[in-house]
Amino acid sequence: MLINALYGLSKLKRLAGETALYGLGSIVPRMINFLLVPLHTISMFSEAEYGEITKLYAYVAVVNIVYMFGMETAYFRFATKPGTDPKRIFNLAQTSVIAISGVLTVFLLLGAVPISVGLEASNPKFITWLVITMFIDALVAIPFAQLRLQKKAFQFAIAKIINVVIVLGLNYYFLKLNYDPAIGVGYVFLATLIANALFIVFFIKTLIAWRPQWDKTISPQMLRYAYPVMITGIAGMINEMFSRSMLDWWLPENFYPGVTQKEAGGIFGACYKFAVFMNLGIQAFRYAAEPFFFSNAQDKNSPKLFAQVNHFFVIACCIVWLGISINLDILKYIIGENFWLGLPIVPVLLLAYLFLGIYYNISVWFKLTDKTHYGTIITLMGVAITVLGNYFLIPVAGFMGSAIAALACYAAMAAICFGLGQKHYPIPYWVTRDVGYIIFTAALIRLLSPVQFQSQWAATGFHTIIIAAFVALVYWVEKKNLAQSPHS
Repeated sequence: MLINALYGLSKLKRLAGETALYGLGSIVPRMINFLLVPLHTISMFSEAEYGEITKLYAYVAVVNIVYMFGMETAYFRFATKPGTDPKRIFNLAQTSVIAISGVLTVFLLLGAVPISVGLEASNPKFITWLVITMFIDALVAIPFAQLRLQKKAFQFAIAKIINVVIVLGLNYYFLKLNYDPAIGVGYVFLATLIANALFIVFFIKTLIAWRPQWDKTISPQMLRYAYPVMITGIAGMINEMFSRSMLDWWLPENFYPGVTQKEAGGIFGACYKFAVFMNLGIQAFRYAAEPFFFSNAQDKNSPKLFAQVNHFFVIACCIVWLGISINLDILKYIIGENFWLGLPIVPVLLLAYLFLGIYYNISVWFKLTDKTHYGTIITLMGVAITVLGNYFLIPVAGFMGSAIAALACYAAMAAICFGLGQKHYPIPYWVTRDVGYIIFTAALIRLLSPVQFQSQWAATGFHTIIIAAFVALVYWVEKKNLAQSPHS
C-alpha cells in the first residue's frame, strides 16, 4: 500500500510540475495579453468596436476546431499504442491536418468578401488575415502536440510566451504609433497573424523533417477516431462562444438603458475575460493531463490515480474561483468603467468553467475506450442546453441569463459524462469531497461578495487573509486524508 501510494504521489507531482510549466505557456502569456484589455477597452475602442473583435474571434474559435479535426487527440492515442512508431504517427497526423486545413483555407479565402458581409465585419481584409492565421495554427498544432507527448513543456512554454510578447508589442506599435483609422480593430487581427507566423520559424526543423504519408489502415482509423473529437470540439466551442454572439439577437432593445445589443456584446466579452483565467488554468492542466492519461492507461492503478488527479484539480479550481470572485472590486479597474455593468456574471462563469474542467477530466473514459462518439452525444446535449438557455434567459436576465445557461450546460455535461463513464470505464472519483469543496467555496463567495470596505487596501488585506486561510484549511484536510487513504 505504501509503495502504491508513493508511486501515485510521484506521478501526481510530475503532472503538477508539467502543469506548472504549461501554465507558463498559457496562463502567463494570457496574463501578459490581458494588458491589452485596458488598451482596447479604455484607450482605443468603443463597446461596439470591441464587440466586433469579440464576435469575430468567437467564430474563429469554432472554425479552428474544424482545421485541427481532432487530430491532436488522435495523435496522442495512436502514438502511445504499444509497438507503434511515434514519428510515423506524427507524419500521418500532420498530413491529415495540412490537407484538411489547406482545402478549408482556399475556400474561405475565395469567399472572404461574402463572409465579411455575413459576419458584419468592417473590412474583408480582416477575414483574410484571420483565415491565414487559422492555417498557421493548424500547421503547428501537431508539432506542439509532439512537444507535449515528449514532455518538452519548457519549450512549449517559451514558444507561447514569446508569441504573446510579440502580440503585445505589435498591438502597442500599431494602435499607438502607427494607427490608421481605416484599419481600426483590424490591427488586433494583424498583430496575431504576424506573431503566429513566427511559430513556423520556431518549428522549422520539425516542419522540414515532416514527410507527407498516408497509411491505408492507420490513417482511416485515426480519422474515424478524430472526427467525433472534432465534432465534440465544435459543439464545445459553440457552448463557450454562443452567448457572445446571441446577445446581438436575443437581448431586447434598451434592456440595459443606453446600451445597444452590439455594445452589450462588447461588455459581455470584456467581463468574460476574467473567467478566462479559470479556463487558462484548465487549458494548462489539459496540456499536461491528456498525454498523461494516455501514457498511464495501461497501469492497473490508473483509475484510482485518475480519481486523485480530478480531486486535486477541483481544489485548485476552487481556490482560483474564490480568489477572483472576491477581488472583483479591485480587478474591475483593468477594464473600462463602461464595461463594469457585466461584472456580476464573473463568479457564475468561473463556476461554469470549473464544471467544464471536470468534464474534460472524466471524459478520459471514452478516449481510452475508443468510444469518442459518446463525447459528441454529450456535447450536443450541452449545445441544446446552451441554445435553449440563452433563448429563454437572455430576454429576462440579460448577461446573467447567458452565464447561467453556460453553468447549466457544463454542469449537465459533467454529470452525464460521469454517469456513462461509470458504466463503461469505472473510476472511483471522490464525488462527495469534490462536491463539498464546490459548495463550501460557493458559500464563501456568496457571504463575502456583498461586504464593503472603506479602502481598497483594507479589502485586499481581508481577502488575502481569507484566501490564505482557505488554502491552509485545504492543506490540513488533504494531508490528513492522504495519510489515511491515499487511493480512497
